[in-house]
Amino acid sequence: MNTHVFTVLGAQGFVGQALSQWLRARGHEVHSPARQLPPAELSASLRGHVVYCIGLTADFRSRPWDTVDAHVGVLRQLLAEGRFASLTYLSSTRVYLGGNAGHEDAPLTVRPEAPDQLYNLSKLMGESLCHAAHRPEKPVRVVRLSNVVGGDLTSDNFIYALLREALATGAIQLNSSLDSAKDYIALADVTRMLECIASHGRARCYNLASGQQTRHGEIVQAIAALTGARISVTPDAPRMDFPAIDIRRLREEFGFAPQPPLDGLAALLPATPTPATPGAAISPL
Repeated sequence: MNTHVFTVLGAQGFVGQALSQWLRARGHEVHSPARQLPPAELSASLRGHVVYCIGLTADFRSRPWDTVDAHVGVLRQLLAEGRFASLTYLSSTRVYLGGNAGHEDAPLTVRPEAPDQLYNLSKLMGESLCHAAHRPEKPVRVVRLSNVVGGDLTSDNFIYALLREALATGAIQLNSSLDSAKDYIALADVTRMLECIASHGRARCYNLASGQQTRHGEIVQAIAALTGARISVTPDAPRMDFPAIDIRRLREEFGFAPQPPLDGLAALLPATPTPATPGAAISPL
């Protein structure tokens, strides 16, 4: 295996930390400069293949200025002044929300007046900067990352929040329809494919996802089977649907075969989990 030099920005975050650990275990040299460095120093610290994992997730609604700075402001400085072999920017499959298709070249729908759209629009601005900065001798790639499952319970994503609630209270209150569905991907698949894309990806944009829609009903039933938690669904809970995420580009270029994303749920539980109650009931509130 050829070894490379990587710089992981946002290495203290959920994905960045896991990626840094994976790359080091694979024998690569990994640099993880502090996010708090002045922009000029951060630009000067870049080495080799840069993976931009800086971003906000669950708290973006309450921190709009920080969201734009993380997704666009720091990136602009690095693309303008940084020296690197390549840069891979982590965007999100959330940008497909409201659209009819989930492939990389699909037209996207945005509504600037909607509060949730600040996240999507700032990610798309980051993507646009990456496309503007791309050069054949200095490639800049975009990865639209799906909802990640794995690691530990510190992430703020939907599944982890439900699992923490089940462990803490013995119950889950679901505020969206059981038929709501979106894509999830195992953390192990994310780190493995980011290494491949950053070091020798041929395309400019990739969906990094499992390619399968997982219903909220499947998720809460899996958590209930593991924890014995009772499930309650808010009456008239809205149904939220994302288009299916197309991963043909990853399959064709890298032979990507994702693992079932919910298979790793049991590994997230404490060493002595709450005994499971088979067939936990689902009831409206």
